[in-house]
Amino acid sequence: MNWITNYVRPKINSMLGRPEREVPENLWIKCPETGEMVFHKDLEENKWVIPASGYHMKMPAKARLLDLFDDGQYEAFVQPKVATDPLKFRDSKKYIDRLKDSRTKTEQDDTIVAGLGRVKGVKLVAVVHEFTFMGGSLGMAAGEAIVKAFERALAEKCPLVLFPASGGARMQEGILSLMQMPRTTVMVDMLKEAGLPYIVVLTNPTTGGVTASYAMLGDLHIAEPGAEICFAGKRVIEQTIREKLPPGFQTSEYLLEHGMVDMVVDRREIADTLARVLTILMKQPDPAKAA
Repeated sequence: MNWITNYVRPKINSMLGRPEREVPENLWIKCPETGEMVFHKDLEENKWVIPASGYHMKMPAKARLLDLFDDGQYEAFVQPKVATDPLKFRDSKKYIDRLKDSRTKTEQDDTIVAGLGRVKGVKLVAVVHEFTFMGGSLGMAAGEAIVKAFERALAEKCPLVLFPASGGARMQEGILSLMQMPRTTVMVDMLKEAGLPYIVVLTNPTTGGVTASYAMLGDLHIAEPGAEICFAGKRVIEQTIREKLPPGFQTSEYLLEHGMVDMVVDRREIADTLARVLTILMKQPDPAKAA
């Protein structure tokens, strides 16, 4: 079979002038918990949740928005323009080159993707971190995109739902990155003063400065199963206090048990849960009963 595949088929294709078909690298995906191999298409159709184990893989930001909004229809927000590489930062690689690589890889300007649409008939603004873009880190572009999303929610008089997935503040922007924490916190306060709900759906991972600011200021905190939610990592804490932390520390389930999140909800039920909660908070008729 190897002889046919490796020699005969390429020879025939070259004779007939047919190009070789490349097999995608991510055709099969391995479950981190059980080691089960899952066909990429099946995983995508199951909202990036491993069917057998229920393990929640990282879901691309654009795919999440398409899945969240009714019929995948929503108004995508334009990424605000900000200064690029204001500190001319360089470590092992130039920051500007890291940005170029991430933009090519994700086809996004930065980590935040946001849009306006309806979820089970309820109008809302959704903001999603793309973890693949430099670990979903919070920089000036991300901060500005979040601020603009809050402003749109205020203008539309509708709730805002945030899906964080981040390693924290973007070190390549230094203090300018940290400034986004108070800016986004102010917008959260403005939304609450307007009497509009702010819900956070914590995904894996939500850490660092994002956790220390807007990710933990929601009226309601929903978490996906098994998500890592923390400020400092487990290893850092253990090295600092010189003690072994309990099993499952900083996971969604552990935080639910200790009162840090309100509920843990399977990704496949997020849309229904959001619609049900928002109709209560907005004092609107239940869309399911209306249907």
